[in-house]
Amino acid sequence: MKARYEKKIFEFKNPSGTSRGILTQKISWFIYLKEDNDSKENQIEGIGECSIIPGLSPDFLDVDHYEAKIAQVCANINFYLNDLGTLTEFPSILFGLECAILDFKNGGKGIYFKNKFSRGEQQILINGLIWMGDKNYMSSQIEEKLKDGYTCLKMKVGAIDFMDEVELLKDLRDKFSNTQLNIRLDANGAFDPKTCISKLKILSQFGIHSIEQPIAPKQEEWMKKIIEKSPIPIALDEELIGVNSRFDKEELLDFLKPNYIIIKPSLHGGIKGSEEWIKYAQVRKISWWMTSALESNIGLNAIAQFAAEYPLSLPQGLGTGGLYTNNIESKLKVENGKLKLLK
Repeated sequence: MKARYEKKIFEFKNPSGTSRGILTQKISWFIYLKEDNDSKENQIEGIGECSIIPGLSPDFLDVDHYEAKIAQVCANINFYLNDLGTLTEFPSILFGLECAILDFKNGGKGIYFKNKFSRGEQQILINGLIWMGDKNYMSSQIEEKLKDGYTCLKMKVGAIDFMDEVELLKDLRDKFSNTQLNIRLDANGAFDPKTCISKLKILSQFGIHSIEQPIAPKQEEWMKKIIEKSPIPIALDEELIGVNSRFDKEELLDFLKPNYIIIKPSLHGGIKGSEEWIKYAQVRKISWWMTSALESNIGLNAIAQFAAEYPLSLPQGLGTGGLYTNNIESKLKVENGKLKLLK
């Protein structure tokens, strides 16, 4: 086999705020995989996206080091194809390569998994993502998502004044009941462990479905106490990053006992690692949903098809296809809060 890669910079339509700062651009690398035979015409080529988030992706130090690793993988592609486990510490590159393999095997047409979603027969219920910003900006996003037919919103919290966030939630709940609208929150680890529970008690009056990663990861004793005492169900996200062995995964779930876990293949071990997280969570009756990590439409398509391999009862976090002004053309479409793949 032969592999090549290319880098692409995506431009956000609007600066997007998180507790880690404002995002205006997003870099992805694409791995292309084909047979090592240049004489063939119309040769099948699989594609996979290596998506990173600076400051969060465990395999990303800087652009130069990351690109050098991808170049090394492509130059020695047959070695890595024979032992994908050597990329465990590089989950975003592993996921990109796994996707390129699946696409190649299925004819190079953007089919990663053969299921009802990839055949255009199934729609996936998704949440509408509300980015951090001032109160007016967040309010306008909420109005737009509701007009678009979303019945589940995910709000980023923890970067603006807490009482402004509370007021937004109050306004939202005054208009829409729990049965009309699910509200998820994502703190990205922004809350102080000492004041976290008091904030969660205030937020709980608004019928919150769940809150992701209320405090920064790797504070296990604090997180355990918060999960036990929180009036809002807790979902773990960043907490799962860098936890790769079966023993460590099971130990974390057994110790913290979260209500939910959030699966992001680019951060949580690629396809294989994500399958393991889901398996260990299901054994413990811990629910989960899958979320893209700012991938372009290439990676988003692969993650949506991957999610559709499972029976889905909860809204998935796959509403990021419209983030960029220069996204790659795709047959993915969001309609009435549901993601579908046009045929």
